[in-house]
Amino acid sequence: MPDEQHNSGRRLLLQSAAATWLLSVSRIGMAASSHVVAVRVWPSSTYTRVTLESNYSLKYKQFRLQNPARLVVDISGIQLNSVLKELGRKITSTDPNIQQLRVGQFDTSTVRLVIELKQPISPHLFTLTPVAEFRHRLVIDLYPENNPQTSSDGESDDPLLALLEDYNRGNVARTLPPEKKKDGRAGHQRPIIIMLDPGHGGEDPGAIGKHKTREKDVVLQIARRLQKLIKQQPNMTVYMTRNEDIFIPLKVRVAKARKQRADLFISIHADAFTSRAARGSSVFALSTKGATSAAARFLAHTQNESDKIGGVSKSGDRYLDHTLFDLVQTASINDSLKFGKEVLTRIGKVNHLHKHKVDQAGFAVLKAPDIPSILVETAYISNLEEERKLRTAHFQQQIAESILAGIKAYFADGGMLARR
Repeated sequence: MPDEQHNSGRRLLLQSAAATWLLSVSRIGMAASSHVVAVRVWPSSTYTRVTLESNYSLKYKQFRLQNPARLVVDISGIQLNSVLKELGRKITSTDPNIQQLRVGQFDTSTVRLVIELKQPISPHLFTLTPVAEFRHRLVIDLYPENNPQTSSDGESDDPLLALLEDYNRGNVARTLPPEKKKDGRAGHQRPIIIMLDPGHGGEDPGAIGKHKTREKDVVLQIARRLQKLIKQQPNMTVYMTRNEDIFIPLKVRVAKARKQRADLFISIHADAFTSRAARGSSVFALSTKGATSAAARFLAHTQNESDKIGGVSKSGDRYLDHTLFDLVQTASINDSLKFGKEVLTRIGKVNHLHKHKVDQAGFAVLKAPDIPSILVETAYISNLEEERKLRTAHFQQQIAESILAGIKAYFADGGMLARR
């Protein structure tokens, strides 16, 4: 009996030791699998975004320190790794908001980020759940408290920063305050005001071609070429929703166009499809009654996902669902179709057309109720030949010139009635 008791006790001891060892291994395994897998920094003249991507949701606390001004972010349940150590090296001297960024292991389970600031900022932090190729993300947006683009008379030359701040608070008004009244017919008694919208940007690359061409890059290049052409016209004024590699929520793009009292809104993209055989240029307008084709429905869905990919906080949802977008006027859609047809006809002279008529779907970025708005898919970036063309200055210039020709033809044919 004593031997049996001894053996029994020994078995219990070994089982207990094995259980402890397995628990220890599992904890090590969990710790090893829970870490930051990527870090990115997106500086711009409007705001700076810092993104930490992890394979699990990150919990954080923030506070500020002075002399010098710093934002401190403590991230719990995480260990410092080689990816996080690279974060400080991603800060450039040209960043308008961040002087330097330090990362360290504050305690056994907390990593501390210390962001030294160049100017007073308003921080906006939020987390994002996985979407597309992204895993869990912690987003740190740093908005300057003083708008550097405010002129001496107190008017903002570019309302983007104010609109972004309102959006993040969920306080973008349904009816934006009017700017200086613009009397007369566009292109006759006053300049035509055009808003160009290069799609995607910042955290959202858009479609990516086989040779790593990013949609956000080529459409910005095309928009800049078109901007330059429009500036040369004596009767036109042009604005851009973005003129750098920055993420702007879809509804803020629309709000900026309305704030600037735009006469036309042109969103520029480069499409992708599951088949590399798909090719050609397309033009789309808004539909409030469902998509006019399966292709338009698919494209609208992918483009409307931009906010989830680029990253917006839930605080902006009140604006996303705002009744402003239920007030789209039939007249504006009809104007959009006429304008889109003129642009499509001109683009058809420089590239194959995917479809010979303006298609329609529920594109969020086209939902300004009082501005004729179109979305131009310049070419399929997923098509090898068209990806090559999109990278060339020649094709980019051809597309820009075609859109300008469409603008001119639209107004020469009567265009819109006098506005505002």
